Amino acid sequence: MSLAFISHDTCKEHEMGDYHPECPARLHAIKDRMIASGMEMLVTHYDAPQASIEQLARVHDRDYIRKIFDTAPTTGPGLAWVDGDTAMNSRTLPAALHSAGAAILGVDLVMSGKHPTAFCCVRPPGHHAGRSSAAGFCFFNNVAVGAAHALEQHQLKRVAIVDFDVHHGNGTEDIFIDDPRVLFCSSFQHPFYPGTGADTVAPNIINLPLPRLTSGADFRAAVERAWLPRLDAFAPELILVSAGFDGHAEDDMAHFNLREPDYAWITRELHKLAGRHAQERIVSCLEGGYTLSALGRCVSTHVDELIGHA
Repeated sequence: MSLAFISHDTCKEHEMGDYHPECPARLHAIKDRMIASGMEMLVTHYDAPQASIEQLARVHDRDYIRKIFDTAPTTGPGLAWVDGDTAMNSRTLPAALHSAGAAILGVDLVMSGKHPTAFCCVRPPGHHAGRSSAAGFCFFNNVAVGAAHALEQHQLKRVAIVDFDVHHGNGTEDIFIDDPRVLFCSSFQHPFYPGTGADTVAPNIINLPLPRLTSGADFRAAVERAWLPRLDAFAPELILVSAGFDGHAEDDMAHFNLREPDYAWITRELHKLAGRHAQERIVSCLEGGYTLSALGRCVSTHVDELIGHA
């Protein structure tokens, strides 16, 4: 069975101004690389539905959801800023709803057995959005919406979320801290934006703060030590991934020295875990990655490993 590749055209219409790094060109770069690498022929495409308010309210406060709806422009070229680097144009709200809906569809597809794995090629990203806050280019927490859907709609008891973006997944931590049904693993450059995670103490949170210039070898060693044994012991019934590729050595948004083989390795390790515990079920959601060529190569590599072409 092929991988479910989930996106929506509105995700290319959300813009936050000229020169903003979280731009529509990111999705175009991914599509171009998928075609050039031959991966485009190996996936099944789906249009993402919009998440409902009820589905969002499993992880976000209703007052916050209402604020995002009320703030969103409906016409014209203007931007509404909700955070110092996070803005909405007239197409942002539909894009954010489809991005969260992609994670829901991905969960439904893998839980039904139609596809073992899914990749949500969407924007805006989500892992900095907390219960009642937008931040870091994020409005709704896509991976959290998907996890909550899996717990409630599919009655799962153990869901793992693995976040290898170079920035701490502070929004996801805020939503699931102390929820024993969710094991959250986040690796990130520290000290760095958003400045959280290094001091978190919670039984279901495994944060992995790493110094600037972390190499692929050091990243792999840290993951093998801190994450893999805990994930194995947790035995997740589903793995969700916050797939951020801004730790790539070519990405100037941060200061890690990871390369495509490192992203292939972590994806392969997660695929092995899913094979042991979760009937291969993985839903991955795009987060960061801002140097276009590196982003396209990393996503193509990630998707290849999710399919199982080791």
